[in-house]
Amino acid sequence: MTSVLIANLTQDWVESLQRWNLEFFFIPTAIITLSSLLANPVLLMCIFLSPALRQETRYLLVANTLAADMLFLILNLAIMICNRVRAQMPWLVCELVTAVTITAYCSAILTVTLMVVDTYAAVRWPLRYHDILPPARTHHILLGAWLLAAVYPFTLVIIMERERGNTQEKLAVCMAIISLGFMQLKHMIGIHIYFFVAALICAVLIFYCYIRLYMVTRTQGIWQSRFSRARVTLLAHGVLLLLYFLPGFVFSLELMLFHRKDISQDVRVWISTVNMCVFMMLPRAFAPYLYGLRYREISETLMQLLLQHRRLGQVNVS
Repeated sequence: MTSVLIANLTQDWVESLQRWNLEFFFIPTAIITLSSLLANPVLLMCIFLSPALRQETRYLLVANTLAADMLFLILNLAIMICNRVRAQMPWLVCELVTAVTITAYCSAILTVTLMVVDTYAAVRWPLRYHDILPPARTHHILLGAWLLAAVYPFTLVIIMERERGNTQEKLAVCMAIISLGFMQLKHMIGIHIYFFVAALICAVLIFYCYIRLYMVTRTQGIWQSRFSRARVTLLAHGVLLLLYFLPGFVFSLELMLFHRKDISQDVRVWISTVNMCVFMMLPRAFAPYLYGLRYREISETLMQLLLQHRRLGQVNVS
């Protein structure tokens, strides 16, 4: 029975995409993905080739965010290409790809949250900061963030496979909303609790750290100027955090509407397509350029690498 429902839903989904020509959303997705995949490796190279940068917690957090974004973008683009060419994908493969994609997305969210906590720790305890967060401890924290992000998605995959048995149905469209939408029938409370608790913990940590940062630094005069570095930094981080969190809330809305009979299929397809191709792309589009411009050490390292490359080119020519 479930196989028939899945087949019917995926077929209806494809028809809605074609009827509204939503496949054109693939163009901005491909452009943003390619531009990010060009910029992110350059920034990662700047961080890991510099002994000073790879010993700093904040740059390790930046590197982890960029790596998680790259993994997300590659998998998301691969899924969209498979859906575009109507490749039949086995249900288990779709589930695993979806689980890894959700893991990469959640890892980026957790790392961005840790960046706020790291900033608070650096300002609150400047003399003990390097003792509190040495590189080795940062590596362990990042590993824990990846494991925490992976636990629930892969647990759902295991549960779903045990309930489905050994059926080998294939999907015309592989999408996270379809996979989790059918899991939601039996695990609705668990899925909503997972997303709500994770978002609540991250939001509480972020707001607490920002409020404490303001209270600690308000007497230092760094907030007086309208275009002070502190205000610009807060604005940049706030925009980036909003862009990272917004797709998660929209996805929760998609799950709520998935089994509503009073919501048309076209509305669900439109919301899902815009979220996947626009909202989820925006933070990945801005992040590498924001980090590259915001952190002077990264931009200076990039300029040094470019100058070294130019000098080597001139030596080889001569």
